[in-house]
Amino acid sequence: MLLHITKAPFMDNKKKEGRYERIYKQLEVLMNKSNDKTARMCTIASILHHKMEDFFWTGFYLLNSEGALVVRTYQGPVACMELEKNVGVCWAGINTKESVVVANVEQFPGHIACDSRSKSEIVVPVKNEKGDIVGVLDVDSDKLNTFNEVDQVMLEKIVELLNS
Repeated sequence: MLLHITKAPFMDNKKKEGRYERIYKQLEVLMNKSNDKTARMCTIASILHHKMEDFFWTGFYLLNSEGALVVRTYQGPVACMELEKNVGVCWAGINTKESVVVANVEQFPGHIACDSRSKSEIVVPVKNEKGDIVGVLDVDSDKLNTFNEVDQVMLEKIVELLNS
């Protein structure tokens, strides 16, 4: 689901695609070093956070056995530990089973502000080996209009590495 997307002025799409391709190749190699999902999520969050300069908060929220969406591994400031059910961008990704790109979080109904510095956000559903949604990759920026279709396509491709 794309919501009010404009081209991000911070990195042109060609440069962004090249950066993501290099990150993807690095992650492909690293994913071969462990089949542990937590280790893989830690590595993905860390590399994305440190190689994409506009990523303010980068991490995973996973559904637990009670159906709550709980923070797991992440990079950045302190996160909300558990997100109110069916509210906010992360739950929108879970409920629609699609990536959600938000240019301005203040304009997203029910946005959960874990950190008031967050201005734009992208959420990508995470699936298990059977194709069931088990959580989301959540990335926030402290700038408006950071994320676009390039981020969506490449982050979806990167998230698929969890099950490779």
